[in-house]
Amino acid sequence: MPDFRVIPSIDELRQRSSVRALEMRFGADATVDALRHAAAAVRDAIADGDRSLSTEASVTARIEAAVVSELGEAFRPSLEPVINGTGVIVHTNLGRAPLAAVAIERVGTVARGYSSLEYDVGRGARGRRDVHAEALLCRLTGAEAAVVVNNNAAAALLILSALAAGREVIVSRGELVEIGGGFRVPDVMAQSHALLREIGTTNKTRAADYAAAISDRTALILRVHPSNFRIEGFTARPALAELVAVGKKFNIPVAEDLGSGHLAVVLQPDSPKSDSPKSYYSTTSGSRAVARLLADEPIVADSVAAGVDVCCFSGDKLLGGPQAGIIVGRANLLTRIRSHPLMRALRVDKLTYAALEATLAEYVAGRASETVPVQRMLTMTVDEIRARAEALASHVSRMPDWRAELVDGVSAIGGGSAPGVEIPTCLVAIEKKGLTPDALEARLRGLTPPVIARIERERLVLDLRTVLPDQDRQLAALLGRV
Repeated sequence: MPDFRVIPSIDELRQRSSVRALEMRFGADATVDALRHAAAAVRDAIADGDRSLSTEASVTARIEAAVVSELGEAFRPSLEPVINGTGVIVHTNLGRAPLAAVAIERVGTVARGYSSLEYDVGRGARGRRDVHAEALLCRLTGAEAAVVVNNNAAAALLILSALAAGREVIVSRGELVEIGGGFRVPDVMAQSHALLREIGTTNKTRAADYAAAISDRTALILRVHPSNFRIEGFTARPALAELVAVGKKFNIPVAEDLGSGHLAVVLQPDSPKSDSPKSYYSTTSGSRAVARLLADEPIVADSVAAGVDVCCFSGDKLLGGPQAGIIVGRANLLTRIRSHPLMRALRVDKLTYAALEATLAEYVAGRASETVPVQRMLTMTVDEIRARAEALASHVSRMPDWRAELVDGVSAIGGGSAPGVEIPTCLVAIEKKGLTPDALEARLRGLTPPVIARIERERLVLDLRTVLPDQDRQLAALLGRV
């Protein structure tokens, strides 16, 4: 006959110091629920003949262990830090851009108390949130005005809704792209109630095609940067200057979705009297390296200088800031965009503004290539990575049953930016006796924090380009726990 008297009551268990500590951490209700679940499981185990549960001490130990496990799992955040060893810099699945230290500090400062989000301190009256970050964005891009929303898809939706609802928008067939998650440009246009007018062919569209499609129903000419694919061979696409000329001839605004938000090497001159902004390129080696690497990526300031009326781009891709959609352009058009009802639904919060302003300030100060993690990863040399990789490989090789070697490889920019661009890197290929590459990859994902690697040519490899330098020691220690 099973002896259930060895199971303490819930009230008795709650008097134990270890359980009281759990109640302080997780709350009484959640802890009591977990105690009941654990006690019921122990009762079932005793009924099934589990001889290890013959004393009150063994039962209590089993219950407490189960309660700790259940509460830990229930309260574990679903969003957690990971170590990105994939070599994909703007990794959409891993949160895209890690923030600069100054941005993190600024977020903490603003989040810690109240802020002037919608308060004009100078006037002592209600203010507007849509003015934050505008001065920095205008300085960096040469635009007359700027506004920030929650992502670039929202920015495109807002532009079309405010400037073209119920009217036609002319788009080249070669630019009707699909971005991540099955999000398609035609679908965005449908939600904005703008009417799609396709022109040209998949591989060839000329300025004359735009001009021929313009009618009294035309509200906007839209140019979309095909950021996540390339069409090569027998192709044609009008230069931006040609498209702007068509817009001016017919008095139709030209909007451009730039996608990636390439600001890296552009600084606006101090003089506010410049008729048209010119791109001022930083002379730092890091900025020059980014310029060479991203030679085919459009620079926001260059589009503004070419006469594009409205541009939108992401804040968390090449720019390296928080998730945001940024709209810059002519003041009269930005006024219409700001006043659209969707603006309230798509606006960002104080933490996004705090991180974005701090990131933009690094660009204005000329420090972004060193202080903004995405920009730093882009400029990191193979020799720099190899030195770190050698240290990690040496550590791994000293552990029993492990083997590590350095191999040449490539990193990717990711996030739909600069498709086809490969950055030379040095990889650490690691093996553990008794584990296949797939099994080892799964073990790494099970660590705390998880380590995300990639399998290449039937080997598990780590690319330290995307591992933050201050994570190197942590990564080495984590591998020892596999």
